[in-house]
Amino acid sequence: MSNRAVLEVIALDAADAIAAQSGGADRLELVTDMAADGLTPSRETFGRIRAAVDIPLRVMLRLTDGFSAGSHDDVEKLVRAARELRAEGADAFVLGFLDRDGNPDLVTVERLIAEINGCSWTFHRAIDRAADRDGLRKLLADLPGLDTYLTAGAAAGVDAGLPTLLAEAARQGEPGYRAHILVGGGLRLDHLPELLAAGIDGFHIGGAARPQGWSGPVDAAAVREWRETLDA
Repeated sequence: MSNRAVLEVIALDAADAIAAQSGGADRLELVTDMAADGLTPSRETFGRIRAAVDIPLRVMLRLTDGFSAGSHDDVEKLVRAARELRAEGADAFVLGFLDRDGNPDLVTVERLIAEINGCSWTFHRAIDRAADRDGLRKLLADLPGLDTYLTAGAAAGVDAGLPTLLAEAARQGEPGYRAHILVGGGLRLDHLPELLAAGIDGFHIGGAARPQGWSGPVDAAAVREWRETLDA
């Protein structure tokens, strides 16, 4: 088995996906509308990206900014989106919702994982806004398909969350801490040595892959710099 660290890159379209794969990305997170921190892409966008690259894809299930699933009708729209994406061939997802008190919205999460039955999924940065991170991890521990937490360790980003990330890495294998840690959210190249030394081997970048900002495309050379740094 390879010990290579996982590099996941956010892609908005097929051109992003091609550039990310060319630069050495292992996996893509597919979203739209980064002004809202990433929402569910269309079935058609997924199909174009799936046809353009051959690396794994994880598709965001989120229709509004923030970490609330919204109303009953909003949840029904999410379920329909998941069903359409599954029909198009999507087989891995990114999701995660909190209630108004900062606790996991288990009703919505369980509804969605029933719809994507058998698929792997990431609980995204909602964990960084949770009232109780440890409690959230233990509550979700036995949900089918959950294999990754995308986290910066804190809502403010990796700079603030680094101590939490290191502490959680030290607990890998304990109940609630068996899912893979994928670090993202203000992640920089200079964070990597300490994270790698702690045994963390999953990294997620968005803006760092786009030298022109979110108005510009993923740059293969920028992704390659991350890949080479991780492989050094």
